[in-house]
Amino acid sequence: MFKILVAEDDPSTNRLFCAILRRAGYEPVSAADGEEALQKLEEHQIDLLLCDVMMPKLDGFALTRAIRDGGSLLPILMVTAKALPEDRRRGFLVGTDDYITKPVDKEEMILRIRALLRRARIVDERRITIGDAVLEYDTHTVRRGHEVMTLPPKEFQLLYKLLAYPERTFTRLQLLDEIWGMNSESDERTVNVHINRLRSRFYDWPEFEIQTVRGLGYRALRKADPDAQ
Repeated sequence: MFKILVAEDDPSTNRLFCAILRRAGYEPVSAADGEEALQKLEEHQIDLLLCDVMMPKLDGFALTRAIRDGGSLLPILMVTAKALPEDRRRGFLVGTDDYITKPVDKEEMILRIRALLRRARIVDERRITIGDAVLEYDTHTVRRGHEVMTLPPKEFQLLYKLLAYPERTFTRLQLLDEIWGMNSESDERTVNVHINRLRSRFYDWPEFEIQTVRGLGYRALRKADPDAQ
């Protein structure tokens, strides 16, 4: 049974989230603020963190930063009453994996949790399998049957990121920050160039497709693996 830490300072909301998780077959662990959440992380083997942004002592951003600074890749789903782009950007920059806004739809919350737990398995295995295609992170190779391609590091990391989060749209700036680094002198055109190279390499592969989201950025569609969305 997966153990999920619920960091939420409002008692009724905390109880509600815990009840939803129990009904979905998860084991919730409750924390009333960010500091208590860090303590619970030391006491329990936690598989995922569900945390509110606005909490006393240590808010969701600071809690996430502390977890990432400690080297943990724990999946983090942040709950917020705000849906402003700057808040989402700040969350992603400190290491949040996904967002859900209040009032929370319980079915959407469970679906997002399932998706994050699947992606956590991808991180542990350092491999993505989609139909007959296999991406091996350690060797930067993409294999299908007897066909094996070794990609340049940035191309591979870009493809791996998009396929690890199918159907999720990433802005060019998000991808630039994560793959090339915030201090890189490259601009968003660099992302476009690498996307075009990936499309040229895999234009006839039926397993996946990189799509342009007009005015926003890019997303990947895993055609051979619809349940991963």
